[in-house]
Amino acid sequence: MIEFPNRQNAAERQPDGNSVEPNALDFESLVAEHTSMVFSLAWRMTGDRGLAEELAQDVLLELDRCLHKLKSAAHVKFWLRQVTVHRSSDALRRKRTHAASLATDVWEELNERHGLMEASSLNGEASLSARIEELLATLPESQRAALVLRYQEDLTPEEIAITMKSPVATVKSHLQRGLKLLRIRAERTLKEYVRGL
Repeated sequence: MIEFPNRQNAAERQPDGNSVEPNALDFESLVAEHTSMVFSLAWRMTGDRGLAEELAQDVLLELDRCLHKLKSAAHVKFWLRQVTVHRSSDALRRKRTHAASLATDVWEELNERHGLMEASSLNGEASLSARIEELLATLPESQRAALVLRYQEDLTPEEIAITMKSPVATVKSHLQRGLKLLRIRAERTLKEYVRGL
């Protein structure tokens, strides 16, 4: 966990001193409460544990800098989701740019560096969860973000639209197309599980 010097509580940092109850937005408690959510979102978005840890740390440090602007615990949670999704997308774009300059695929690079298994090389011992994570990592980032926010964070399409700064219709389209693409890819790679559906 990140260690920070002694800090003032959120109420002391508010200009009016009345907008937040004392200790309601205490940085350390917010970090303890939301670190796993931020890390999980980043990991599912990037498919890279090391990058997800780095992104989570960056997002939490940014929270420290912006905490005085946030009005409530719900606002903090919304802000963390939004910043995590955007930072993850930025990191993926940087990786694609880097991978393109080396004429390699970003997912091949991740496979080499972090041992992600190719769908064709999966054996009976690999869990369904790991296979689904691998399939999710192959989706376009906008579809992946929408699916992760919908099914991991249990957000409504309207909440996802606000988080992703997209129209609701676009979010619904990303959800529908992402699920369809996952089903198609699952039929090819997870035939033993599809038969039972």
